[in-house]
Amino acid sequence: KLFSEYNHTVAQLLITGADVEHPARHDNFRNTMNRLLALGALPIINENDTVATEEIVIGDNDTLAAIVAQSVEAELLVLLSDIDGLYTADPHTDPNAKLISTVNRIDEELLALAGGSGSLGTGGMVTKLHAAQICLSCGCDMVITNGNKPSNLYAIIDGENIGTTFSRSTVVILFFGSFLIA
Repeated sequence: KLFSEYNHTVAQLLITGADVEHPARHDNFRNTMNRLLALGALPIINENDTVATEEIVIGDNDTLAAIVAQSVEAELLVLLSDIDGLYTADPHTDPNAKLISTVNRIDEELLALAGGSGSLGTGGMVTKLHAAQICLSCGCDMVITNGNKPSNLYAIIDGENIGTTFSRSTVVILFFGSFLIA
């Protein structure tokens, strides 16, 4: 109802790990996504918890978003968090923590910064870095930004360096055409 008040058509898709791991099912998912986007529908995607088992679980929304971005060959994935991006330390407990604005590669040192589980989702920053690895492996840029500041999305679309941007290139080019919000 809320989306219809803004004249948006939505479609819900529930997927499991098998839907992205099995080639034929993954092709069906990708074709469905591309068709919905071509029709101007806003896909709302979640893991199908009712049929997911330990063997076919995706596990968290950050990974799910990265898998979707990879499947539709998105140019940009935006992950919303409760903080402004990836920091040198936990900004909730360390007043000297500094925001890392750009990341070109993910190594063990960077993974160590993520620490353990955070306040959002099932893995906090760890799952966001895993999502960034998926995105970087397929040529998709990714941004982590504060979801409590809706203006951040407009700033990212306008090409501003908001939050933490993960990109293989040193010059970040953001395209309006394909971005996903998780």
